[in-house]
Amino acid sequence: MSAATERMPRLLALVPYLLARPGIRIDQAAQDFDVTPKQLRRDLELLWLCGLPGYGPGDLIDLSFDGDTVSVTFDAGMRRPLRLTGGEASALVIALKALAETPGVVDTDAVGRAIAKIETAAGAAEPAGVVVGNGVREHETTARTRETVRDALQRGRALRMRYYAASRDRITQRTVDPMRLLIVQAHSYLEGWCRRAEDVRLFRLDRVDDLTVLDEPSSPPPHARHADVSDGVFSAHESYPEADLVLEPDARWVAEYYPCQELAELEGGRLRVRMRYGDESWMVRLVLGLGGRATVERPDELAVAVRRRAAAGLARARHLSITGRQ
Repeated sequence: MSAATERMPRLLALVPYLLARPGIRIDQAAQDFDVTPKQLRRDLELLWLCGLPGYGPGDLIDLSFDGDTVSVTFDAGMRRPLRLTGGEASALVIALKALAETPGVVDTDAVGRAIAKIETAAGAAEPAGVVVGNGVREHETTARTRETVRDALQRGRALRMRYYAASRDRITQRTVDPMRLLIVQAHSYLEGWCRRAEDVRLFRLDRVDDLTVLDEPSSPPPHARHADVSDGVFSAHESYPEADLVLEPDARWVAEYYPCQELAELEGGRLRVRMRYGDESWMVRLVLGLGGRATVERPDELAVAVRRRAAAGLARARHLSITGRQ
């Protein structure tokens, strides 16, 4: 594993390095990357198998060897600089901050420098409708919440919180006996025994408000068991209904953020996906929250529910406009 983690950054750096130094000697490149010439040749052989989706001969990285020198003759697009949307930059910053605060990370200074560079660059690349700064500030609040949870765990204390349950669009008061902190898919969670539900629950920290450490011991019952999050937080049961959605290009993040089956690439960069959902009202809010960037193809009852909720919202907005209320 350690060899793989060392090799990946080297492979990612090799193509731009070689593009800037056509005809460089292999032993010189090996010295610059602090590996043996034999290892560098293995890396170059692996690069030959990398490229763009399709992976035909015309899609793969191509190298030219002349004696003991090497040049890149086709770069498969790797000479282009990485460009992030505001939403992508925010997600990356959040993930990096979570990584920096995770015990066992060796070079936290490097992570901090990467965060600073991304935050600086994202300010200039921010698209309409995406506020990078808000995402970062919200995460700073989450970091403070995480510190409070960590303190409760270390001291063995229970917690009281106000929690927003996204699946039911409701804020509730909870008293929780903390069990552990988790990072799953770049989000921080508290796993604990919820006295309200009388069961183990996962609480996303960016949805926690008014968190208080209680002066009473944390006491999860003996039968409380850790949740299996190996496949993510949400486990879509086979009995759950399925929805087919068409996502516009700037809503494709849904396919990465939620468990989805990608069905087809469509014209104009749109994507057809299928996803299961356990609560219709949650799915309606998801579609409406995308602001017209998602279309429900099936089931019909979900499409009807979305239209009905949208019509009700428009009617209320017109009423407030007429009465002058805000």
